[in-house]
Parts: sequence; C-alpha cells; structure tokens
Amino acid sequence: MTEYTYLLSECENNICWVTINRPGDRNSIHSALMTELECMLDEIEKTDVRAIVFKGIGDDYFIGGADGLEMMQAGPEQALSFSKKIQNLFNRMEKSPLILVAGIHGLCFGGGYEFSLACDFRIATDKSRIGLPEVKVGIIPGGAGTQRLTRVVGMGLATEMILSGQLYKGDVAQQMGLVHRVTTVENLDQAVIDFLKPVFKNPQYALSQAKKALRASQYFGLEEGLNAEAEAFSECFSHSFFRDLMVQQLNDGMLETTEDVTEILKK
Repeated sequence: MTEYTYLLSECENNICWVTINRPGDRNSIHSALMTELECMLDEIEKTDVRAIVFKGIGDDYFIGGADGLEMMQAGPEQALSFSKKIQNLFNRMEKSPLILVAGIHGLCFGGGYEFSLACDFRIATDKSRIGLPEVKVGIIPGGAGTQRLTRVVGMGLATEMILSGQLYKGDVAQQMGLVHRVTTVENLDQAVIDFLKPVFKNPQYALSQAKKALRASQYFGLEEGLNAEAEAFSECFSHSFFRDLMVQQLNDGMLETTEDVTEILKK
C-alpha cells in the first residue's frame, strides 16, 4: 500500500481501516487530502478488500468539516471550484463497488458529516456530535449536504438541521436516522465488524450491483431507475453463484420441479 501524508491504513480480514490523519487541523478536508482519498480508493479497489472503514485520528474529531484556512482565502469563483472538487470526491466514494463505512467518534460536522453521507453506513459512538452547522459561520453546506441529507431523512428534518445548524449527540442522531448504529467508544471497531458480518455473507458482485440500483433510486426518475435496476439485475447473471446455488438445492431435494432435473442441469 502506498504511504500517504494524511491517511493511515491497515487492511485485515476483508476490511481496510483508513484513518484521516490531520490531528492539528481537526482532521479537516483540504485539497491535498481529497487527492489522497481518491488515489487510495483506486488502490484499494484493486485488492480483495470488501469494505473500507473510515475513522479520524484522535479522540476529538472524526472529521471537523472542510479546511477553514483554505476556504477563507476563496472568493466566489474559488469557492465554486472547491465545492465542485469536494462534491466530486464524495460522488467518487458513493460509486465505489466496495462497502464504505464511516466509523464516527468525536465531532463530525459540515464536510465531515457530508463525507459520512457518501458512505453506505454510518456507525457512531455515544460521544459523537453530528450535524451541518455551516450557516452559523455564514456559509451553507457545499459538499452535497443539502442534497444527500434530504434523501436520508427527508426535506422537513433536513431543513430544520441545516437552517438551525444544530449538532446532535450520537443517540439522538440514531433516533433521527442520521446514523445506522450507536455504540460505545471502546466498542466502535467491534461494532463495525459485527455490523459487516451479515453483509459479508453475500457475494461481493451482488452487493456492488445492489448499490448501483439503490443509488439510481436516489438520482433518477422511476423509469430510469427501473432500467438501472434491470441492468444491474442482469449483470448478476454473468456470475455462476445463483445458478450453482439452485443446482445444489435441486440436487439436495430442497426445490421441487415438474421438469426433468437432469435436463435442467444440462442447460
């Protein structure tokens, strides 16, 4: 694995644990970190890893937003470019065929929570504080927070969260649907592993195709979404897993058929 300046990684048992490593800057997201994240995704996706779990170094921050020092130097044109860049990173994450998990502990706000929204699952500790407080400093979410949050919790709650800028503790965040699970600080890694166990029982290609179809439901109309689902469904049949399972069940007598089983197995 390539050595990165702002990322630490350790891969074991189908999981790659990636730690955002900017302890002096709230683990905030700046341009160089964005570049490293895209490179690391490309690298990990070429391995046998099935899931990436993102964490933040230290006890205080998961990711404390986008880099304020970089943004404070921006005028409108530079701000537009920065927003597009971070949106492109999160789009890239969302399209990954791997399962992405945000292991949230500490403060997770602004670009940090937008980062987690680009992951498939969010598991937080009871000591976390989560939200999109950008309006409190005179800006708005620029990393797709206004778009992805509405798809996660609905327009009403997203409007309340973004216009108030309030942060929510881990247990409240779970009740609101902002995260999937809440656990203790000490149990975070194990909680992630346990959460992924039933997911890993399924073939990786099926998980990847299911992700494609689910994302299509978010971004396309019904007709386009149905087409995307049908295409993803058909791609599954380029693998032998389903047929092999059916053959095994026929041989074991678990399935009943009025057709000649011998002829079916020849096909």
